[in-house]
Amino acid sequence: MEYRNYGGTIYLRADRGDEIIGCVLDVCKKEGIGAAVFSGIGGCREAQVQTFLPETGCFETRTLTGMLELVSLTGNVVTSDRGDLYHHTHAVFSFKKGDGHEVAAGHIKSVTVLYTAEIELRPVKEGLIRRQFDPETGTGFWCFPEAGRAPEAKRGGTSEE
Repeated sequence: MEYRNYGGTIYLRADRGDEIIGCVLDVCKKEGIGAAVFSGIGGCREAQVQTFLPETGCFETRTLTGMLELVSLTGNVVTSDRGDLYHHTHAVFSFKKGDGHEVAAGHIKSVTVLYTAEIELRPVKEGLIRRQFDPETGTGFWCFPEAGRAPEAKRGGTSEE
């Protein structure tokens, strides 16, 4: 992985074998970013795609393998009250299956790079976004504290935890 900060936006290149979500969270930690949005494209070899099932309150996970075109990756990073970083990421992949092409999409737990992935990370400026647990759904949602400073970012979990 390599990244650069140009004008407050971070451009990240993930390389063969890198796990994209881990790279994004590592950059946020290194740069002291408590909230951000990101997007990207690339060529991947494995992805854990999830669907949230409200009736059970759990995620169903499907693992995709092979040459996966990362057509679209979009997500965000926020900080919990404890200072842990959380991501909420969705993606669309295209891949060849037999003589045809297929598409799979959903919530992303992890994505491993085959060739490269190019990610644009845009930190939130002049504001604070946190993650707040919602007991009704069993997931976390954005909340906007009125005042206060974000705790120092630490590497944390994912939105399904």
